[in-house]
Amino acid sequence: MKLNYKRTILIGFAFMAISGFWQVYDNIIPLILKYNFDIGDTLSGGIMALDNVFALFMLPIFGAWSDKVSTRRGKRTPFIFVGTILAVVFMTLIPVAANMRSLGFFVIALLLTLISMGTFRSPAVSLMPDVTPKPLRSKGNAIINLMGAVGGVSALVMIMFLVGEGETPSYQPLFAGISALMLIALFVLLTQVNENKLVEERIAVEKAHGIDTEDDDDGEAALSGTAALPKDVKRSLTFLLLSVSFWFMAYNAVTTSFSKYATETWGMEGGGFAGALMVATVAAIISYLPVGIISSKIGRKKVILFGVVLMASCFAIGALFKEANFTINIIFALVGVAWASINVNSYPMVVEMCKGSDIGKFTGMYYTFSMAAQVFTPILSGFFLEYVGYWTLFPYAAVFAAIAFFTMTQVKHGDSRPDAPKSALEALGDMED
Repeated sequence: MKLNYKRTILIGFAFMAISGFWQVYDNIIPLILKYNFDIGDTLSGGIMALDNVFALFMLPIFGAWSDKVSTRRGKRTPFIFVGTILAVVFMTLIPVAANMRSLGFFVIALLLTLISMGTFRSPAVSLMPDVTPKPLRSKGNAIINLMGAVGGVSALVMIMFLVGEGETPSYQPLFAGISALMLIALFVLLTQVNENKLVEERIAVEKAHGIDTEDDDDGEAALSGTAALPKDVKRSLTFLLLSVSFWFMAYNAVTTSFSKYATETWGMEGGGFAGALMVATVAAIISYLPVGIISSKIGRKKVILFGVVLMASCFAIGALFKEANFTINIIFALVGVAWASINVNSYPMVVEMCKGSDIGKFTGMYYTFSMAAQVFTPILSGFFLEYVGYWTLFPYAAVFAAIAFFTMTQVKHGDSRPDAPKSALEALGDMED
């Protein structure tokens, strides 16, 4: 049984489009709010958290809804088609509203875009396990995440070349570019992926190999788990989930506000700030395989602690820079290594601790803690930016990363040493979507 890489890459075009959009959203919307509408950083942080607020209830709703749909195009494809088209239509209005300085128009366009994006993320991610035999889903998930990274890097390149200089450049070329990327991805998916046929092929393969096609790990069997976690394991799980929140609060604060910080503190213009973020993304991708190998030798917890210390140190050093120079790219490359070290290992530790209990339930906890942190941190960090000063961004991130280190030291379970991945793709397979 082998993974069909070509097919999985084609399926991954949907996630590539999603990741490309969020890269633009995280970096450009804060600039529009600040320089086009003169909105304070606290309120701006609240607006930037809306996508995660919507995600908390929209992702499970539309994921469950798509489970029950049956069309000649499949369960997931109709959601991806409608959601992508609506998102492209509404996002093209965002730069128009920004140029008009019409806040009401901008807010409506942004909300409709976020709602449209929320309608098809879960169906898009669910498409891979729908058409991939169970033993191959880790590799399949790796391909999906890799396609997401391609989308993110593509968006950063667009930002670098399509955003003009000046305090309030026109973002229409950029949004036109990301819209084109999403439409191309949709076209590839519609013309190259026959969802119903691939689902039938997956079921046939699983039956041929004696795999039970009725009992998915994330389905009813998982929901029926009744075993209670021992007290000491529950304590470790609690501290691990707290650690997840704290390092997401650190990392997301920087990714959400870095475009404004680079503009205000370092005087960078246009899309120049995207270079450092792209360095971090590429460094993380390169790090997946080494991180997986090292984790297999010394254990997941030690690698996570290393990653948290490295991230805290990099953010603390970043606070010392009064202007951007080449060295900042080295710092962000190390941030990418740190983030890979954390993400490759954290979710598997949760799963390891929850054996014999309700794995699906605790997987939901993992995402709830990470999303909740990303709702809260743009608002809190935005408050500090607005009322204390922009210099607080990197110290803020360093402090929460340091807190994550101390909570992580209290985790005593879930640290079994995984088998070394045979490829970078297998290492990437442990990453969240």
